[in-house]
Amino acid sequence: MKAYVFPGQGAQFTGMGKDLYENSELAKELFEKANEILGFRITDLMFDGTDEDLRQTKVTQPAIFLHSVILAKTLGENFKPDMVAGHSLGEFSALVANESLSFEDGLKLVSQRATAMQKACEVEPATMAAVLGLEDKKVEEICRSIDDVVVPANYNTEGQIVISGSVKGIDTAIEKLTEAGARRAMKLNVGGAFHSPLMEPAREELAAAIENTQFNEPICPVYQNVSGKPVSNTSEIKKNLVSQLTSPVRWTQIMQNMIADGAESYTEVGPGKVLQGLLKKIDRKFPTFSA
Repeated sequence: MKAYVFPGQGAQFTGMGKDLYENSELAKELFEKANEILGFRITDLMFDGTDEDLRQTKVTQPAIFLHSVILAKTLGENFKPDMVAGHSLGEFSALVANESLSFEDGLKLVSQRATAMQKACEVEPATMAAVLGLEDKKVEEICRSIDDVVVPANYNTEGQIVISGSVKGIDTAIEKLTEAGARRAMKLNVGGAFHSPLMEPAREELAAAIENTQFNEPICPVYQNVSGKPVSNTSEIKKNLVSQLTSPVRWTQIMQNMIADGAESYTEVGPGKVLQGLLKKIDRKFPTFSA
């Protein structure tokens, strides 16, 4: 069985998607359609923009989505997923790949999600931090002991968690995690507390947009961030997609469940090789590929 996975925010780079645009008529057509839908030429920023341009949430999220989804579409007959998953934002790419969402609707939702998250980031100073070398339970316990908002946001692999919360809460957590023996506990260069209760305003906004979007019967299950489990029911897919904004990404569980359910190969579709690197930390022998 073939598993396809789609990266999230942080995988962007200047020049992303340019080769697709120049070498595929289908890709060019889809990129131009995206420019029209978004109301600005995102291709200019993807192909020639600065790192600063690409770091803006309203640009980053649709850019990564477009690179991933258009790359999958150019694979044609070679793209036959038996299971899909996406890390955070990547879940939207996965849902276009398994035909739950159309290209146009997926892009519109990603754009609305990015705008809603940007607004939520501006409400209260907040951030995230990567924690390496501590057991999940210990990190969870320390997060619970802090008075400010601090929660696990991404379970990436065993011993690698990203936490999310208020600036004060994250500063306190870094101190406590370091004292507890974390190999590293360092702030990330992000503008908000993604996958935490501080994203509640964005969750409410996205919920309304998802409710008004047509979701179709998928061609294969999507392993969703909220549960780490395969889902094919459209109502459940929508509910989990809304919950994702304020819930942790259970990537470790997703990878373990894909392997347990019979995945024989694992192809990352989109910019970078971050997800392949995470899987290698769980099972070094498992075959991984870039699309």
